[in-house]
Amino acid sequence: MSGGQKQRIAIARAILKSPKILLLDEATSALDTESERVVQDALDAASVGRTTIVIAHRLSTVRNADVIAVMQAGEVRELGSHDELIADDGALYSSLVRLQQAKDSREEGVLPAATGSSSQLGSSSHSMSRRFSAASRSSSARSSGKDDGDGDDAELRTLPVPSFRRLLMMNAPEWKQAVLGSFSAVVFGGVQPVYAYAMGSMISVYFLTDDGEIKAKTRTYALIFVGLSVLSFLINIGQHYNFGAMGEYLTKRVRERMLSKILTFEVGWFDQDDNSSGAICSQLAKDANVVRSLVGDRMALIIQTVSAVTIACTMGLVIAWRLALVMIAVQPLIIVCFYARRVLLKSMSKKAVKAQAESSKLAAEAVSNLRTVTAFSSQDRILRLFDVAQEGPRRESIRQSWFAGLGLATSMSLMTCTWALDFWYGGKLLTEGLITAKALFQTFMILVSTGRVIADAGSMTTDLAKGADAVGSVFAVLDRDTRINPEDPEGYKPEKLKGEVDIKGVDFAYPARPDVIIFKGFSLSIRAGKSTALVGHSGSGKSTIIGLIERFYDPLKGSVRIDGRDIRAYHLRSVRRHIGMVGQEPTLFAGTIRDNIIYGTDAATEAEIENAARAANAHDFISNLKDGYGTWCGDRGVQLSGGQKQRIAIARAILKNPAILLLDEATSALDSQSEKVVQEALERVMVGRTSVVVAHRLSTIQNCDLIAVLERGVVVEKGTHASLMAKGPTGTYFGLVRLQQGVKLGINQH
Repeated sequence: MSGGQKQRIAIARAILKSPKILLLDEATSALDTESERVVQDALDAASVGRTTIVIAHRLSTVRNADVIAVMQAGEVRELGSHDELIADDGALYSSLVRLQQAKDSREEGVLPAATGSSSQLGSSSHSMSRRFSAASRSSSARSSGKDDGDGDDAELRTLPVPSFRRLLMMNAPEWKQAVLGSFSAVVFGGVQPVYAYAMGSMISVYFLTDDGEIKAKTRTYALIFVGLSVLSFLINIGQHYNFGAMGEYLTKRVRERMLSKILTFEVGWFDQDDNSSGAICSQLAKDANVVRSLVGDRMALIIQTVSAVTIACTMGLVIAWRLALVMIAVQPLIIVCFYARRVLLKSMSKKAVKAQAESSKLAAEAVSNLRTVTAFSSQDRILRLFDVAQEGPRRESIRQSWFAGLGLATSMSLMTCTWALDFWYGGKLLTEGLITAKALFQTFMILVSTGRVIADAGSMTTDLAKGADAVGSVFAVLDRDTRINPEDPEGYKPEKLKGEVDIKGVDFAYPARPDVIIFKGFSLSIRAGKSTALVGHSGSGKSTIIGLIERFYDPLKGSVRIDGRDIRAYHLRSVRRHIGMVGQEPTLFAGTIRDNIIYGTDAATEAEIENAARAANAHDFISNLKDGYGTWCGDRGVQLSGGQKQRIAIARAILKNPAILLLDEATSALDSQSEKVVQEALERVMVGRTSVVVAHRLSTIQNCDLIAVLERGVVVEKGTHASLMAKGPTGTYFGLVRLQQGVKLGINQH
């Protein structure tokens, strides 16, 4: 959704709540003029009978407030109604109003008739309870939230068949640890049947009649047990250390490769519900850990199980082959039982993983939008939704528990039945003189211990099922071919760009909403070194053009050309180095202000950073902070106001010194004074470079070389400000300017 659409949904949410206290923090900043007028009327109506606190930079939106508090540097400097404050020419509020008047004076000179025709807008008044408005400069510290949107439809993904061999190949650099760990596992696997052999022999010792022989053999076997315990201690250390190291290296490698691959995916992939930030973080955390467990702990158990079974069967056949054959023959019953249990669990594991992903996504969204959740007191609702989301995983877990329990109970029951068979057949052989009592005890203990080893291995079938899904999920990401490859080796790497942009015959719909056509046969030429403004109502496709130039998306049909070359023929990361962008919703990262300004720039001196901040009118407020440029911004810049964040984003773009500058509502969150200074800075920066400006405030784009007016994905008018205004009342742009003047009339009358 566009910024204006999201903001209107947020306003609707607040109105539906019907609160006693209504807080409006720049509630109409992302709206175009027509939408702002309609929404402002709705907000005025919604404010009747309730306490309303309004934060606004557009002073026309607070003219009807009962009390206006003018803040500067964290202090209330002036307090009163609009009429009281405007009467004092030397007052701070009056200077703010004059700033906005000066900014809009050129529009009014061109279109004087608009004032008279819209006079009722300014003079209309509402009877309402006490409304309190704070028209503050953006340097005042305040909170700001950001609503995230996801696509509606998710792309269906088919996971590849899990390849454990391929997974092990990712551990190839740790081959030394693999060899040592495997050797330790093989030796430890052999310890169990040797221990069982000694135990069977020890039992037979007590049937001897010579006390001296009993003592001697008891001492011998006791020393064997001590030796096996020491060997087990040392071998276990070697086994778990080596396989643990392998697992940790693999976890690191899997996470790095997955994140590296995910960062190459096209923006459309992230628009899908399945690929929300919460789902991706959950996948990076859980899948890598399951894979580590699979390679580390489970692989060790498999190797020692194979070793134990092989050695035990060999020893049993050598000692008493008849009894051994019978005991070995019934082992497959146990194995089949565990295998059936594994197959059942695997099919249910997929459902459980998907259900868990839904609850993880909900939790991540709740945390990332905590301010909105807190403001609406929606904690109980989030917990209810979370409880509902957990219901699916809970049912799946219960089902799995039943099947797992039945499978384990059956296998244990069969194992006990085999013991009964073994004793019966062993006793029969003993009475016939085919084996000795010692051989019976030895063979029985050896092969019974093997059954327990198989049971231990069978008990990990749940982990194997989860591991198989995790491996499939990991390779689904690693094997996916991005539709827009930023590292195309055959792509053209430009040293410099002129900045000529040509959009020809473009059909476009967002991948998450393929049924909603944004452009159909859209064409627009943007001249090199010139500034082009895009204006129009919210949702008309202005920000989509920015996305196409950045190649966040590819058009369904047609082409986007830069300097005469199709953007698909470029090495994408190379061409993006020459494109600077300031978005509608400024994005800052958890780091210092300095880190955020130099983000995307290879290297910059302190002087260059400061010059960029000065040009963006950010240096003064940064210098007033305790740690200056070393101030921590917080997660997504929550420590800073919206205007402060936007100025840092502008400084970041200025420092990059791009050939093409994209400004998507770059001054929307600034107060009048900051906007004036930043606008002047941007106009200086725009000289000599291609600039594409998306704006709702038409005063900010009057000096652009070309203004394109969009309406429902079509360019309905093109020209300079003067030529478009010359069309008179029949022109779309003329109507937008007239509408904006009508909104501002209330202030301008004074």
